[in-house]
Amino acid sequence: MPITLAIIAITCIVSFMAFKNSRLLNDLILWPPAIARQREYHRLVTYGLVHADFGHLLFNMITLFFFGRVMEGFFAARMGPFGFALFYIGGLVVSILPTYLKNRGNPSYRSLGASGAVSAVLFAFILLAPWSRIIVLVIPMPAIVYAVLYTGYSIYMDRRGQGNVNHSAHLWGAAYGMVFTLLAEPRVLPHFLDALMQPSF
Repeated sequence: MPITLAIIAITCIVSFMAFKNSRLLNDLILWPPAIARQREYHRLVTYGLVHADFGHLLFNMITLFFFGRVMEGFFAARMGPFGFALFYIGGLVVSILPTYLKNRGNPSYRSLGASGAVSAVLFAFILLAPWSRIIVLVIPMPAIVYAVLYTGYSIYMDRRGQGNVNHSAHLWGAAYGMVFTLLAEPRVLPHFLDALMQPSF
């Protein structure tokens, strides 16, 4: 089974189980005191296996399905068959670390969902095909335009600090996705810059 489909299957199964099992949810969710005091470091990864609701899960998994398959092939060609798994798990950890460090003394804070790692996958894809058309809430637009809008919105909402969405994880995930991709294949950067100069709608 492709790594992307395996990740989607595991995430869906665990999320559906956690929808009906609050104890499982509490054991997997990112809760800073459990990491800082009890050294439950697995939570830096397992928080990405549980989601707030079906809509949250569906959006993340659809995005992962469409873009993960492309990036899986990219990383497999350069890092072996488990390259994408390494990239994805790294995205979960890196995207949530700033949030954890900021809230490690806050027993009221919790975070869940694969959005940070999914952002890493999406922005890695955008480096490869910045002018490819993607559908955002039924609106088609070039991937690079979406990247700019998504980044600006996430920065704005993160500074406001309101709501239950971890916009910081989205931003760190996106940055990680681009940096990891460029380290894996430095030739992506000139390819990306050259593509930007040749808009194709």
